[in-house]
Amino acid sequence: MRPIADGEEARPDPVKEASSFVGRRSELAAARKVLSRGRLLTLTGTGGVGKTRLALRVADGLRGAYKDGVHVIELGLLETGGLLVPTVAAELGLRDEGPDAVALLVDYLSDKRMLLVLDNCEHLLQDCGSLVDRILRGAPRVRILVTSRQTLGVYGEQVLAVPSLAVPDPGRTPREIARHDSVRLFADRAASAWPGFEVDARNAASVARLAQRLEGIPLAIELAAVRLRTLRLDGLMRELDHFLEIPAPGRAATLPRHRTLHATMDWSYQLCSPGEQRLWARLSLFPGGVDLDTAEAVCGGDGIPPAEVFDLIAGLVDKSVLVSERCDDGMRYRMLECIRSYGAEQLQPDENRTMRRRYAGHYRDLVCGHRVDELVPEQLDRYRLLQCEQPNVRAALEISLSEPGMGAIALETAGTMWSFSLPSGSLTEGRYWLERSLELSPEPCVARATALWVDSMLALRQGDVASAMPRLAESHAFAVSTGDERLLPYVVRISGIAAYVAGDAHRGLELLEESIALHRAVDDVAGVALDLYFAATYGSVHAPERAAALGEELLALCEARHAALSRGYAQLSLGIAAWSLGDRDRAEALVREAATFTAQINDRWCLTQCLEVLAWIACAGGQHARAAWVLGAAHALWQAVDSSPTRLWYHATWHERCVDQSRRQLGDRDFTTAFRDGARHGLDRAFLRTIGSGACR
Repeated sequence: MRPIADGEEARPDPVKEASSFVGRRSELAAARKVLSRGRLLTLTGTGGVGKTRLALRVADGLRGAYKDGVHVIELGLLETGGLLVPTVAAELGLRDEGPDAVALLVDYLSDKRMLLVLDNCEHLLQDCGSLVDRILRGAPRVRILVTSRQTLGVYGEQVLAVPSLAVPDPGRTPREIARHDSVRLFADRAASAWPGFEVDARNAASVARLAQRLEGIPLAIELAAVRLRTLRLDGLMRELDHFLEIPAPGRAATLPRHRTLHATMDWSYQLCSPGEQRLWARLSLFPGGVDLDTAEAVCGGDGIPPAEVFDLIAGLVDKSVLVSERCDDGMRYRMLECIRSYGAEQLQPDENRTMRRRYAGHYRDLVCGHRVDELVPEQLDRYRLLQCEQPNVRAALEISLSEPGMGAIALETAGTMWSFSLPSGSLTEGRYWLERSLELSPEPCVARATALWVDSMLALRQGDVASAMPRLAESHAFAVSTGDERLLPYVVRISGIAAYVAGDAHRGLELLEESIALHRAVDDVAGVALDLYFAATYGSVHAPERAAALGEELLALCEARHAALSRGYAQLSLGIAAWSLGDRDRAEALVREAATFTAQINDRWCLTQCLEVLAWIACAGGQHARAAWVLGAAHALWQAVDSSPTRLWYHATWHERCVDQSRRQLGDRDFTTAFRDGARHGLDRAFLRTIGSGACR
């Protein structure tokens, strides 16, 4: 998902809108009417009926009505309700750095005019209901569109049941039959499978009968249409008639349309080869889709030769079981949620246990092998890979926390993901997995001690000192008692940050420099780099010359190793040190370049601080209107990251001076006008792309 910013051209989600949208005029009109008067609309209906496609089309049509944008948030990829709030916050661009993520989210939305689309809520009903209720109460101009098989039960909820597509009487004329949405959908998808196909006098009655047999369910119609690649229409009808007459064992109590959809998927499953059937079931483990290499590594073996995986995937794509998507590194394959759920039902218990262990182990290895903190040329590629694989990593963590004997995998995975959690702003989610893993694995070990200092670091970033210090103490005790030379420097680093948080700057810098020395002794370059960043940034106020030297060293290290992500932070820290030393030109050049880069990759934590420094520089140059404007833009981002320049002592003094000087020069009225104008643009993506060039005013 990406937000549709004010003034930005909205486009259908490329995943959900891979094919044309057919019909639904009355439902579209009804949904728009409800949302023009009410604030919460839930689209309900059976699986495969097209709730998501309808919601996306409604949202696309309403994009001009919401100055703060339309945001579509896919919840079907979440395996647990505990991640609902941080996921929604992250998709809105917030870095969840506060202990009360719901309060942060509601506060951010409180003055927004926005449409939120929460897609696939049925497995998180209680959590979604609670969150939606809080948003409706605290954000009066936000409207919410929900898709779910069940209603949320929230006060003010209006419900629109999404029916199956209208089906014709086979006895009608071909023209009348062709007007029905179910027939139009079949004709559209059939033309892709059988070029030149159209509904005419020869086949209209058969198509109408097929639409009736499939009860107008869009997904069932699409699965049937793809069979025209290998069957003529009359053969398709005979096959479908035969298969839908076979009762589905154990499903007599299900609703008729549920039975029809499930029977259609049974039919599609039976048409697959044994290898395709087995791969369909195994690929159901991947909520975030999968590339070929991962499919071969995780799903190959035990009946599926790895060399055959590509051909089996091609067969599943051909049968519309998998949807293929082109991405930067090649092709990625995914399933609709209904099809993925069906595939999961086909995994036999023994195979399921084997695959779940293999899946969790694979993603543990992926996370450990793609640490974002390591200074390597592919650092940014690693970050983007983990962004792409985050739904699958979540699923792997949930598996390793629920399967007996897999606690160590959970601990290693959660303890290593910190290098992604920091730049991505997923602090609440990072702590969620860490604390569940720590609770499951209480025995002292290196993995536990690592998870402890990581949890302490994230807690300190969120201002949760009470939780951070006991974790840090336990990790420190283990490192000292075992004499672990690779673990101890990390514990010392967090102790230095804790000292700064407590107001002891000299002790903080002393500990950070001790951590640098310890990391050098064991040749841990990644550890040295992050130590240099913290020491240069925190030390800029009380030891600017030392901070500048450390910043120079960090920048040289990042450039020598072509570590683009870390380079942005090096430029920021060195820029702050240069500012403290009075070198305004050097500070501006460094921070502006860092702002340009971090805006492009949406690293808002670094970007927010860059804007703050650029405001000081504008003020010092007598550009007080620009300073007020950039302060306003920074303010919008400080709110989004749940922080404030007054919380970071190396920002606080300069921030207050900048505000006082600009307000005094402009007067309260002009300062407030410029500040508010900047705040309105602070989260605009076009603005974020241009701020580094100085073109914002």
